[in-house]
Amino acid sequence: MPNYIVTVATGSQFYAGTNSYINLTLVGTEGCSKKILLDKYFYNDFEKGEVDSYDITVEQNLGEIELVKIIKEKYWTQDDWYCKYIALKTPAGDYIEFPCFRWIVDDKEVVLRNGQACLPQNEKSSTMRLHRGKELESKQKTYRWMELTPGFPKSIDAKTYEELPEEIQFECEKESHFKLNFIQATVNLGINQFMNMFQSSWSSLSDFEQIFWTIKNSASEYLMQNWKEDLNFGYQFLNGCNPVIIQKCTQIPEKFPVTHEMVAVSLERDLTLEEELKAGNIYLADYEILDGIPPNGTDPDTVQYLAAPMCLFYKNSKNKILPIAIQLSQTPGEESPIFLPSDDTNDWLLAKMWVKSSDFQVHQAISHLLRTHLISEVFGIAMYRQLSAAHPISKLLLPHVRFTVAINAKARDKLISEEGVFDKALSSGGGGHVQLVQKALKKFTYKSLCFPESIKARGVEDLPNYFYRDDGNQVWDVVKRFVSEVVGIYYTSDKTVQKDEEIQAFVKDVCSSGMQDFDYCEFPKSLQTREQLIEYLTVVIFTASAQHAAINFGQLFLGMYPDEHFIEKPVRVAQETFRKELSEVSKSIKNRNEGKHMQYCYLCPEKIPNSVAI
Repeated sequence: MPNYIVTVATGSQFYAGTNSYINLTLVGTEGCSKKILLDKYFYNDFEKGEVDSYDITVEQNLGEIELVKIIKEKYWTQDDWYCKYIALKTPAGDYIEFPCFRWIVDDKEVVLRNGQACLPQNEKSSTMRLHRGKELESKQKTYRWMELTPGFPKSIDAKTYEELPEEIQFECEKESHFKLNFIQATVNLGINQFMNMFQSSWSSLSDFEQIFWTIKNSASEYLMQNWKEDLNFGYQFLNGCNPVIIQKCTQIPEKFPVTHEMVAVSLERDLTLEEELKAGNIYLADYEILDGIPPNGTDPDTVQYLAAPMCLFYKNSKNKILPIAIQLSQTPGEESPIFLPSDDTNDWLLAKMWVKSSDFQVHQAISHLLRTHLISEVFGIAMYRQLSAAHPISKLLLPHVRFTVAINAKARDKLISEEGVFDKALSSGGGGHVQLVQKALKKFTYKSLCFPESIKARGVEDLPNYFYRDDGNQVWDVVKRFVSEVVGIYYTSDKTVQKDEEIQAFVKDVCSSGMQDFDYCEFPKSLQTREQLIEYLTVVIFTASAQHAAINFGQLFLGMYPDEHFIEKPVRVAQETFRKELSEVSKSIKNRNEGKHMQYCYLCPEKIPNSVAI
């Protein structure tokens, strides 16, 4: 009778082990085994971090093993089990791996297929085609779309974190990590102190120093000493936490009537303002999107305000970006004067502070929440719904959407909910932040997620000392090369892309369901070429990893995959090349930063997390 060696790997997470009975059934091309209990006498099976092996004998020749069925049955009490993988050594000596990487809960049957990635059109076995169809049918029932907030991208059908499917909830360590980070951020940023400070006017600008009272590093200390300087103000628009607003100005807007006489003292090249515009030396930050957004009114004892300012920047002869004019509304006139560096020192400083306050509102609601978190959730839900676990693109994207839905569910509960942190800490809170996202979504396009396209659209290809652009381009190129390698392994031609029903359903689900078929968003509903697929996947990965890091800054490595979903050697070679190229980018960034007071590290690959939640 045929004999197999079964190897079972249990995860190393907290509580990953189980005392439950674990039963196994092998499904082959020639037959199916009976249910086999995996158990060793006087041995504690399936402990956290352990790899256990079992010799099993079946009664008949099963042929080529296609599926492994796992049934967990409780021993004393119901406990969950995290299975990393199950491997088989066949009677012929072949080694077959069945990736799992999931929590197995209750007494439900879990069916695993071998780890070989396969496009749907390449499935040869009727058993595997049937299994794949049932898998997707089940996932579409589990991962349902829902419009939780009108005018937002759709999210998962779960009003609370607890309603999420268990397999996408945080693991115990991640749950604890999130809570600790939330508490630590509240302490570090002094949210509670801010609340007390905001209840009354600040007595002096020195109160501003309290912001940095627990954040001690070279950058924060340099900022504390130089935050009032125009040079530092301009630098923040290039390499601060929201470096996506500044754009080239080729014509002064009618709503911002800056004249040469106003700014002549700030210009250095003996050129008129019009000539500086033509030379490409004038840039603009326009917060028109804040116009009409109501300020936070949640506290009747505190009056809050919102501005929709415009700030004009000048690239001086030393290639530094400096502010030269600020207007705090979109409507010029006596009630909305243009502030200049030649004005009273405090007037000019307060004008800059108003601009940065507005920048913060846009950063939080649009650059961070909408353009990384919410869009990554759309990609993630569509992936779970439309791509089989065996699909190579599912294996590629999974690390980059990991815990995204979970972190967003937590955010909806603690950050953007009624009486959440946004309501307490943002002057656009209390509903304004919701309107801001709704307004931004009407101008949100697929092409704006393509990093090179977004840089070109703002006309900042040649803006000096723009490290966000320089580093972002490097990371985008490395990610795209890696994606190209993986796509090339599985898609031999454009026709292969066109015939892939799952990838076409994934792309359509993103556009028609997640983005609700908004015509203006211009998300593709189908992909016709390998190049289109490569760009699309690069957008998904870059948005969830590098772009989020630039806006939020993280601490885990891009390209480091703790769960090995791919078993094919060519992909693993591509992954290793990916890691090496990212390492080279990290080295070049470190070399450039050496000796600088303000070091731009947000897009250093060794500091970029794989997803918005890791």
